[in-house]
Amino acid sequence: METAPKSTKRRMFATLLVISFMIALLWSRLAWIQLVDTRHFSDQGIDLVRQAVKQRQQSLVLDTGRGDILDREGRPLTGKKTQALIIFPVVRHEDRTDELQKVARQLQIPVDELIRFVKHLKQPAVYRNRRGEIVRLTPMEAEAVQEMNIPGILTFPVKERYPSDMMAAQVIGYISQNPEAIRTRYREEWEDGILHLDSLIGGSGLERSFQSFLHGVGPTTVSYFVDAYGNPLKGLDVRLYQPENQFYPLSLVTTLDLELQRELEQLADRQGLHKGSVVVLDVESREVLAMVSRPGFDPNQVDLEQGGWRNRALEQIAPGSVFKTVIAAAALEEGVAKPLDRFYCDGEWGKYGFSCWKKGGHGELTFAEAYAQSCNITFARVALELGDEKIREYAGKIGVTLPNGWQKAPFFKMEAFAQFDAEDVGQVFAPSTPSDDEGVLIQTAIGQRDVRMTPLQAANMAATIAEEGRSEQVRIVNEIRYKTGVPFYTFESRSLSTDSIERYTAYQLQRMMRMVVTEGTGSDLQDAGWQVAGKSGTAEVTDSPTSRVNQWFVGYAPADRPRYAIAVVAENQPSYGNNQAVEMFRQVIQILRNTYGS
Repeated sequence: METAPKSTKRRMFATLLVISFMIALLWSRLAWIQLVDTRHFSDQGIDLVRQAVKQRQQSLVLDTGRGDILDREGRPLTGKKTQALIIFPVVRHEDRTDELQKVARQLQIPVDELIRFVKHLKQPAVYRNRRGEIVRLTPMEAEAVQEMNIPGILTFPVKERYPSDMMAAQVIGYISQNPEAIRTRYREEWEDGILHLDSLIGGSGLERSFQSFLHGVGPTTVSYFVDAYGNPLKGLDVRLYQPENQFYPLSLVTTLDLELQRELEQLADRQGLHKGSVVVLDVESREVLAMVSRPGFDPNQVDLEQGGWRNRALEQIAPGSVFKTVIAAAALEEGVAKPLDRFYCDGEWGKYGFSCWKKGGHGELTFAEAYAQSCNITFARVALELGDEKIREYAGKIGVTLPNGWQKAPFFKMEAFAQFDAEDVGQVFAPSTPSDDEGVLIQTAIGQRDVRMTPLQAANMAATIAEEGRSEQVRIVNEIRYKTGVPFYTFESRSLSTDSIERYTAYQLQRMMRMVVTEGTGSDLQDAGWQVAGKSGTAEVTDSPTSRVNQWFVGYAPADRPRYAIAVVAENQPSYGNNQAVEMFRQVIQILRNTYGS
């Protein structure tokens, strides 16, 4: 009997060793995946345990577990709890029409609507009516449905993050799944297991800026376990998971007044404000009492392209003649012009196509009158004498080139923190613009060319003037609270700028802003209910195919004892007709007077 050569035996042995080694490596890898790396498998961080469980269960989030956002009185802006009908799309071969008819009769809802809802259901869902509202169940109705014991049809309390009558939608923002943001911005929370790649996180507004405080301890979910064919597993069908923690989630106590916010949003809709914003600040505390942005949006169905989720009160646009307030502050403080200094306006600059808004000009007038009448020619002359550096300097002093919202660095574990999400910083000159050019300066003087400002900055500028030059950051959240109601962190007042305008400059501006209303472009506000001081503004919309403007009115009231600073902006308006911003400002004053008294 022949035997294989020794060399052949060695090759076979080596081959077996390699195969054994590869098998050992494979088993080691499988063991590592199944026993150790189950939570962050692969570069995508796939959680194998969660994925395996999800394959055999249908789950619905009843409560995101995020902290509530409240108004200044503790009234909820998010998190409306409702006893609701929950439907799981379990597979059954029997005709379910009889069962659904029983449920519909019990809840007094249209049978055809319920059948249609169930027929098209692919994922577990809360039953909603045709208006998209959750159908609220009474305790007796909920108990009656539960007693029917119909597979896949249950009742549970649902905490709707964003109710249909939600206020301040752009301020609050929205939540969504964003795995890439979790891997980068919230990597530490992900690695600690606080967040998963499919966790809901803040996409905009307070939801985003306060994400690290609002995420909570996990969602409350109801799960329905099914077999491979989608049939409920008897004895294991329904499981409620509800994390409990004595101190979390944290909640935010905002500075908003829910009722005032509601009235101003209704005002914006009555007035047909399709694009624009309204900001109301408490002059003394610099707290936002109300902040309205249009167009509106539904945080439950976010259309990123449509853009309604953007908070227009925080977005910079050309301020028009509102910027003359900055020019006036610089001229008064630098001695370039005094209120009674006289100027002459014949209506034309003579070049660049620059002219005054009043055909034929204003004739002879004082600097205070030029401000009240919004004379372009006077302010062009003053701007040339000031020069670009002084205009920059005073724009900074009054907050136009600074973020105005509350911020601090460092803040807890964060390098920097800002209450407002995506707040724009205004500008005077674009980087590529020759700022000392005559044509540039005269356009800058009237708030055109490269000048940009946010409605929040404009309202805070009015508050700074009303408070005799005291410059402060604006707060929209007063406090972060534990679940027990005990403060976790209270936001203190912070200065906006170490170098604001002088007290006497502010006093002179107060008188000039009052003059705008008594004998200037804001005379329609003389019967607003309170004495008003302010400044109007009209800025051309340069990218519009037709003649359109952004209308502004910015000011404070009552003029003799300032309590509220207000900015109203009506964007993309016709260049003719009444100033919508002035009319809305008047009605804001009346609402404030009715709400807070005289």
